[in-house]
Amino acid sequence: MPEIHANGIRHAYTLRGEGRPLVLIAGMGGAASYWGPQFEAFAARRRVLAYDQRGTGGTERVPVRDIAQLADDLLALLDALDIECADLVGHSTGGAIAQVIACRHPQRVRAMVTYASVHRADAYRRRVWGLRKAILQQLGPQVYAQTTSLFFYPPEYVAGHDAALAEVERRSADGEIPSPEVMASRIDAILGFDIAGELGQVRAPALVCCAQDDMLTPAYFSREIAAAIAGARLVVWPEGGHAYSRSHPEDFNRLVLDFLETAGA
Repeated sequence: MPEIHANGIRHAYTLRGEGRPLVLIAGMGGAASYWGPQFEAFAARRRVLAYDQRGTGGTERVPVRDIAQLADDLLALLDALDIECADLVGHSTGGAIAQVIACRHPQRVRAMVTYASVHRADAYRRRVWGLRKAILQQLGPQVYAQTTSLFFYPPEYVAGHDAALAEVERRSADGEIPSPEVMASRIDAILGFDIAGELGQVRAPALVCCAQDDMLTPAYFSREIAAAIAGARLVVWPEGGHAYSRSHPEDFNRLVLDFLETAGA
């Protein structure tokens, strides 16, 4: 991946394709590799940017202050790449980043997709992420990666993709997962995030989607986000887990691309 300096750190990114810019923003893991099932399909129709967030992948391994800082990182990266306005597709924590930009920098967002995301924390999220942080700190990256598969996917998907998930877990544990210190800062950032009172300011067309069986970001978060954004479209899949874009990539890709083609037209 090429690298570029933005907002005081070195960012690793991939930019490919032609057409209106589309930015893929990963979740807590932060790495562009999450979007493997989407990147080529999207780049066939759009100019697509995927990047490793602060503290993850090939980007500088430094702690995160808050979600607003991650939003500033992306805005600075867009500036460095001469991208004035883009469609944003954010998964989980990436959806939180997209919400910050859509609320506070509306001129930079043509349309927004938040997928399996949140706009605030609550007792359930604190329990889940407190447990995940403890797993990483006390049991290490290999066990953390293995439990990620259980948190991300429905049981049937895990049973049917054991070997492929084991390879993803190995790759994650061998370097993609940030250090416990950096990951703790990322977890603390999303648990400290609350933009619920600002969502009424979103003016970009918005698609809000989530699976009903998502263990990490229960569907009630997506329902609340969609209700707070004027004109937002809500899609709740009956199953597919937290990583629907990987468990059902063709359906996800079709939904997102169709929405973005018509949004703002």
